[in-house]
Amino acid sequence: MTLEEKIGQMTQIERKVASAEVMSKYFIGSLLSGGGSVPKPNATAEDWVNMVNDFQKGSLSTRLGIPMIYGIDAVHGHNNVYKATIFPHNVGLGVTRDPELMKRIGAATALEVRATGIPYAFSPCIAVCRNPRWGRCYESFSEDINIVRSMTEIIPGLQGDLPANMSKGTPYVNGKTKVAGCAKHFVADGGTVNGLDENNTIVDSKGLFSIHMPAYYDSVIKGVATVMASYSSLNGERMHANTHLLTGFLKKRLNFRGFVISDWEGINRITNPANANYTYSVEASINAGIDMVMVPNNYTDFIGNLTMLVNKNVVPMSRIDDAVKRILRVKFVMGLFEDPLGDLSLAKHLGSPEHREIAREAVRKSLVLLKNGKTPEQPLVPLPKKAAKILVAGTHADNLGYQCGGWTITWQGVPHSNLTVGTTVLDAIKKTVDPATQVVFNEEPDTNFVQSSKFDYAVVVVGENTYAEVNGDSSNLTIPDPGPSIIQNVCGAVKCVVVIISGRPVVIEPYVEKMDAIVAAWLPGTEGQGVADVLFGDYGFTGKLARTWFKRVDQLPMNVGDPHYDPLFPFGFGLTTQAVKGN
Repeated sequence: MTLEEKIGQMTQIERKVASAEVMSKYFIGSLLSGGGSVPKPNATAEDWVNMVNDFQKGSLSTRLGIPMIYGIDAVHGHNNVYKATIFPHNVGLGVTRDPELMKRIGAATALEVRATGIPYAFSPCIAVCRNPRWGRCYESFSEDINIVRSMTEIIPGLQGDLPANMSKGTPYVNGKTKVAGCAKHFVADGGTVNGLDENNTIVDSKGLFSIHMPAYYDSVIKGVATVMASYSSLNGERMHANTHLLTGFLKKRLNFRGFVISDWEGINRITNPANANYTYSVEASINAGIDMVMVPNNYTDFIGNLTMLVNKNVVPMSRIDDAVKRILRVKFVMGLFEDPLGDLSLAKHLGSPEHREIAREAVRKSLVLLKNGKTPEQPLVPLPKKAAKILVAGTHADNLGYQCGGWTITWQGVPHSNLTVGTTVLDAIKKTVDPATQVVFNEEPDTNFVQSSKFDYAVVVVGENTYAEVNGDSSNLTIPDPGPSIIQNVCGAVKCVVVIISGRPVVIEPYVEKMDAIVAAWLPGTEGQGVADVLFGDYGFTGKLARTWFKRVDQLPMNVGDPHYDPLFPFGFGLTTQAVKGN
């Protein structure tokens, strides 16, 4: 391979700046869709397959015909794609403590990603979120490393089960129904000071290797194809430039033989401010052990700088060869050379009823019942399906976008219902109650309306707005208005169960007394029927908190085992109910 061909392999660019001609001219090794980067609004599987294949034909037309690998953030199902199944975000899945379910979710996600002609998913996030102020906390399974480790079972779901004879650390992807996975963000992204996104994690060796690192051992042993470096720093050193951990530990000690990819403009942010010295950023990141750079836009700058650095022997050719070997190894292992083009044979799996059933099961198992009745002798849940008249209230009761959260259709999520296909909590309640039960929906009822309407009970659904990454960083963690006033107006006047739709524990202590029952529903995704399944007793509540529910934000960070541990609801808490026959 020429130097030009090698550096092309190490370059990942956004589809918006790509064309078949660019792929061919610059020997580009990889493409991606960033959050919300789609061929067209509401694109079909066919639209996606045709787009990916057009780019691929450019790659195949080169001298060596090395196929490109197309990557996408499929972090709770194939979440950029219209009509795909949107699973609960990881914060809810951790509650299930069900690795076998995770494996099925991984397999379903892989089929839906492949249905659109894409062979690579930037998943799973194995961050251990230690402070819910962090805007990515919903991407973390738990504050507890043991839960996070068990949830790495999503990797064999995405990639396939590692054959018994394969050496540990070798990437593995079992053919066209599976995708290459990506353990991220290496390492300690969930431990930053004050939960600030992309910030600095201050931790000693014991903390690093007992809390943040262990899930990477499991991921590498399970054959994860790629690892993504974290934007964050570790004790002041940017992870994208951390030779000791990227090369010394991950590649040499753990014998990881897949490739390390940067995050979006991750190398640019090695300097403070970002982009202050791009040539240095390229040098520091590649020499530290980054194999593929998610550029994603100014690819000629990246290629030009890296070419110059190699020609001046600042980046050794041996480092380039190592990076390219790793990238080609993954492409060979997954069968990309034999079968580089997508087709429509898997299109039927996109948003299929079978996958929606798995998501609905995941919703049921992820719900946590925090309170049930003003006294234990008078439980409110399961709710009776037969009632004269019930109230459903709240900003989140009939809002699919809020239910799905960030990383859904767009990067930041979409705060309304027509973003994709799914079932809101209100839809689900209407489908579940007795046909004779009158369901009244009022998003923001006043006290007079509630008092004068003679409701048997009310279901209030409130929570957080949609957000992703730094936009979700929060110092106060309060339920946005009008959530608190809806709780006050409804729960002051009628028996109420409050369902909280949020990416993390939020401040609820001031309202706990007022609420008869409280359900933490996290970010359940498109299958809101799972919420009604449990609320009305078709299934029992089983979920146990995988995150500590704090009283006040001034307690944070506060994780299970801390000396100052004084939660509103402790890690592992969750009331249970039994399924009711014939309710």
